[in-house]
Amino acid sequence: MKANIANILTWIRIAAIPVVVWCFFSDIDYARPIAGIVFGLAAITDLLDGYAARKLGQTSRFGEFLDPVADKLMVTISLVLLVQSDPRIVVALIAAVIIGREITVSALREWMAVIGARAEVTVGSLGKVKTTLQMFGIAFMVYQQQMFGVEIYDVGFVLLLAAAAMTLWSMGVYLRAAWPVMVRNA
Repeated sequence: MKANIANILTWIRIAAIPVVVWCFFSDIDYARPIAGIVFGLAAITDLLDGYAARKLGQTSRFGEFLDPVADKLMVTISLVLLVQSDPRIVVALIAAVIIGREITVSALREWMAVIGARAEVTVGSLGKVKTTLQMFGIAFMVYQQQMFGVEIYDVGFVLLLAAAAMTLWSMGVYLRAAWPVMVRNA
């Protein structure tokens, strides 16, 4: 594994996870806002590591593996935290949709790679919009407190609800693209 800027940024995202968890449960003043800010900063590293990898010619197979793992860990763990703190069924359903889609699409991509059809299920612009909504939604919900008189948690909830809808839509796009290959290889 090469130590390059892109991979270091991805490792920073993974290292931020226990910080978010600790802050989320901490009794210190402003713990939840700190957790939300740390999550948000970690989410920004997702944009930066991809940019650095492409711009600086630092793409690697390890980086291609680690980047989505870091994203899925960060999102999944944060969703579990949110469900624990807000056990409403709608929050649990949103988390189930997002986590379920991540597992399904990851398995689909792995299987498509095994049969030599990985190009059929590459990340598209729909997935990037979904990820952006998801990251902002989670960051705002983790932040929880009002900001400038705005209920940030509620804004995050709406963004995460939109992300869940986009999640279902993008999963449908992936499955539709893969369907002909799946039928041929069933």
